[in-house]
Amino acid sequence: MTLNVLLILIALAVVLSRLKWRRCSRVLLGSALILLLAVGCGPVPSWLLAQLQSGHATTASIDWGQRNAIVLLGVGTVRVAGSGEVEPSLFAYGRIGKAAQLYRACRQAGRECRIEVSGGDARGLGRPEAIVYAGDLQRLGVDAADLLLESRSMNTWQNAQFSGPLLQAYGADRVLLVSSGFHLRRGMLYFAHFGIHAVPVPADHVDGVRSWLPLSHNFAMADLALHEYAGIVRYHVYDAMGWNVQATKPGAL
Repeated sequence: MTLNVLLILIALAVVLSRLKWRRCSRVLLGSALILLLAVGCGPVPSWLLAQLQSGHATTASIDWGQRNAIVLLGVGTVRVAGSGEVEPSLFAYGRIGKAAQLYRACRQAGRECRIEVSGGDARGLGRPEAIVYAGDLQRLGVDAADLLLESRSMNTWQNAQFSGPLLQAYGADRVLLVSSGFHLRRGMLYFAHFGIHAVPVPADHVDGVRSWLPLSHNFAMADLALHEYAGIVRYHVYDAMGWNVQATKPGAL
């Protein structure tokens, strides 16, 4: 996204220069240079991610209920080259590990708990995220009987929408939402829309890298943050226009 904007600015500057609009061309080239340095050298992605993750920097002590649901949000799968096997994507492992850690803590506290794994086959690899992640969770010691699988959702909005009935059927009195720190603000917003009061639990955090030279990593982090902000803005615009699915009464689940 940010690289595309950079290329468009440069292309427009070249066109304007050929049209003899040299002052406008210099302004666009200057803007492109500022964008290159501000994003590529780290300040912009670091600031954007800090704002997203500021409310979820640490995991507070969990006040367990009697029936606890740990909701693990999917973040994609990948096909292993040469084998055809499907495994969790890079960001998924932190989330899977955090969910398993919470499950063990819940069981050690003597409380009932389930892990609801939410994620369908968004990439069309033949296996839903929920099924793939469930295998790793069982290898980490989670009882198969304590897994609730939601394998239809294709995005975060559907994660929240389709999780509601499962959580209601289970009768959870405490819901923990496990995701990456940068994703929790949007995830909490969507889950609240469907009446799910959840405790946010960050599995991992990301940041930009300060550098004297522009880095591709920083452009990727900026795009990651902008994707989250776009989802938040879209929610509020759709809500104002009445385009969202009708909200569930707060605290209903």
